[in-house]
Amino acid sequence: MDLMDKLTILADAAKYDAACTSSGAKRGSRKGYIGNTSSAVAGCCHTFSADGRCVTLLKVLMTNCCVYDCQYCVNRCSNDTRRAVFTPEELAELTIQFYRRNYIEGLFLSSGVLRSPDYTMERMIRCLELLRGPCRFNGYIHAKAIPGSSPELVERLGLLADRLSVNIELPSERGLQTLAPNKTRQSILRPMGQIRDRSEESREALVKYRHAPKFAPAGQSTQMIVGATADTDRHILHLTQGLYRKYRLKRVFFSAYVPVVENSLLPSLDTKPPLLREHRLYQADWLLRFYGFQAEELLDDDNPNFNPLVDPKCNWALRHPEFFPVEVNRAPYETLLRVPGIGVTSARRILYARRGGTLYHEDLRKLGVVMKRAQYFITCKGKIIDNLHFSQDSVLRGLIAAEGRLPAPEMEQLSLF
Repeated sequence: MDLMDKLTILADAAKYDAACTSSGAKRGSRKGYIGNTSSAVAGCCHTFSADGRCVTLLKVLMTNCCVYDCQYCVNRCSNDTRRAVFTPEELAELTIQFYRRNYIEGLFLSSGVLRSPDYTMERMIRCLELLRGPCRFNGYIHAKAIPGSSPELVERLGLLADRLSVNIELPSERGLQTLAPNKTRQSILRPMGQIRDRSEESREALVKYRHAPKFAPAGQSTQMIVGATADTDRHILHLTQGLYRKYRLKRVFFSAYVPVVENSLLPSLDTKPPLLREHRLYQADWLLRFYGFQAEELLDDDNPNFNPLVDPKCNWALRHPEFFPVEVNRAPYETLLRVPGIGVTSARRILYARRGGTLYHEDLRKLGVVMKRAQYFITCKGKIIDNLHFSQDSVLRGLIAAEGRLPAPEMEQLSLF
């Protein structure tokens, strides 16, 4: 099998892994090396650098041969699919050639479990050692630590890569036992804890010693599959919040389950991937990280899943009418962030602009506020927009229309407040 055949197979096998962001890495140019991460083909995927630019990574598996039999995975050992294996030398050379041709700006490397977790990790480390050593590659590298591998190998991998990730895959231990019997909760969480602790030690060492070795300077991330099991959005969101707090993850990625194999334990092959559900979880994840929300505020026992018709922030606002209306000329930053249609940037602009005088509804549009959402929840000098009258039901229809899913409703002559 020639190199391009291997690339075709192993790039296609890697497409279900969503956790390939490159944000957070800063590796400047170095004399005698090629590549950098200041701006961070088959197998090419697009991601975003720390400064917001779209960059390209070579996203590929070391091998799709796997001794595990995870029922949701197209690469499981019991599935009849074409197999291929890169040698460390082949993959290092391929990465460098792609970089020199300006196809890519970095590498996202994962792998099936070949023979054992430790054997697989040793091959991945050998590839990265060739890139960082003889090839003198200074660009961005994101590597996937294999659950169950030894701490010594995780340490070596973290000193070569900019970001590490350990995929949880299934949100519950019961799901792992049912669909991925070769994996355990402990084998996944142990390297997460090691990466957290070692990254903190590295940051402290760099404060004292400028040239101390960097361990995974861009942090760690993980991925969860959504829709393969019966886990609710509430369970997934609480797990996400716990991961951020305990393991200091940079990102939690959600991947809508794409039925690729026939199995009685999984959704049938004609089931559509729950892409809208994945989207709602990403929106909720943003609320946890940047808007000051807690998982228990967004979902509870009576509402274990997100409303597919409106985004989580609008859904929270509809369930808490006592919080509104918000007076934009007096509300603190944390309160403004809870108003649908007001984001982090527009909230900061409001705080700055109102120092110079009173803000009115027409001013808010200029500051970036999405008025088709915010108009129902705010006042300016104690007044809502002229001639705007609405009820609880019409607000819901208006917010659904703002998502582009239904025609804009007619406003009813009732007030929510």
